[in-house]
Amino acid sequence: MSKRKIAIFTGNRAEYGLQYPIIKAVDQHPDLEYRLLVSGAHLDSHFGRTLSEIQEDGFRVDAEVKIEMDSDSRIATAQAIGSGILAVSRALDEIRPDVMVVYADRFEGFAAVIAATQMNIPTAHIEGGDLTEGGALDDSVRHAMTKLAHMHFTTNQQASNRILAMGEEPWRVHTVGFPAIDLISEGRFATPTEIVEKLGLDLARPIVLFTQHSVTTEVDQAAMQFASSAEAMCRLAAEGVQVIMTYPNNDAGGRLIIAGLVALDEKKVAGIRVHRSLGRHLYHGVLGLARDPALRVACVGNSSSGIKETPAFGCPTVNIGSRQQGRLRASNVIDSHYDADEIVAAVRKCLNDEAFRDAARTSPNPYYLGGAGIKVAEALAAVQLDQTLLRKSMTLQGEVRDGWYR
Repeated sequence: MSKRKIAIFTGNRAEYGLQYPIIKAVDQHPDLEYRLLVSGAHLDSHFGRTLSEIQEDGFRVDAEVKIEMDSDSRIATAQAIGSGILAVSRALDEIRPDVMVVYADRFEGFAAVIAATQMNIPTAHIEGGDLTEGGALDDSVRHAMTKLAHMHFTTNQQASNRILAMGEEPWRVHTVGFPAIDLISEGRFATPTEIVEKLGLDLARPIVLFTQHSVTTEVDQAAMQFASSAEAMCRLAAEGVQVIMTYPNNDAGGRLIIAGLVALDEKKVAGIRVHRSLGRHLYHGVLGLARDPALRVACVGNSSSGIKETPAFGCPTVNIGSRQQGRLRASNVIDSHYDADEIVAAVRKCLNDEAFRDAARTSPNPYYLGGAGIKVAEALAAVQLDQTLLRKSMTLQGEVRDGWYR
């Protein structure tokens, strides 16, 4: 019997790191073989061209899917979705997979889901049902992807419940946990020795790992929002904190933040280092330092990794602004507005408040169920590829009462 061909789409560095266990599990499953479609920021030198990270991990890239996005604006994002649909459809027509796998809530993935479902390719959506109510378009895109997709793999039971509440059939919904934690639980990240060698950090001094993305409904405020965070990082650096700052995603407004990072880097502020991308191995390695009570480490910014990945390391986190509002979270997270004084105070608490540091290290992780990648691969191998899978039914029929639907 021939193996099922599973197309897996990835559009940026963070998403790829989260999908790594799924790609690995598909590759190792006796009845499956992967076809990797790489797109978006992976192919863009402005955002680190992280295609090389995928290749260094030993994965074969089957299609480089170029999505045209020449400017940093809302209209560019809308046009990129159209470009993405065209480019992904061409790749899928050539690869002809049995199933398509797409992750989360980004515009590149949205384009991929539209292309695949319109081509009658059974489509699996990872991380549906989550909430981010803080002004980004993520929720709308994520829920739209859920309604298009044929299979759903969620990171937590709350997310599964929301998908069921959208009228999706229960047999389509699989609660598997957060895939990235598979790697973390296996210790697949940089050691302290590697971190010292590659990043030149002094483990005797406190460390902040900073990433701030734009909020897609607040694009015009991106530069101002970053300026508050940059001021806070400079003040902390003056106190002896080592600050590692990484580039944002390629969302509308992201290049305004990059311009701020470039300007800050050119000032050569002592204690601040700017990287386009650390890569999953080093990024998780820095967070992993927090497991040692003798080391002082904090994750700062508005990346979803600060909410979903830091609990696995017990790393204290400062979440800035509204971007992650509504996310299921552990007790290792402190929220802050875009205010330098407030950010500095929150980071100091993360680095110096022993009671909070202890609580962060022992905080239960709401996203860990274990073996997410293997569960996804097994479900992809077992599902019947027939019209029942493709023909979706709405479980909510509407109740007629007194002439009204309720």
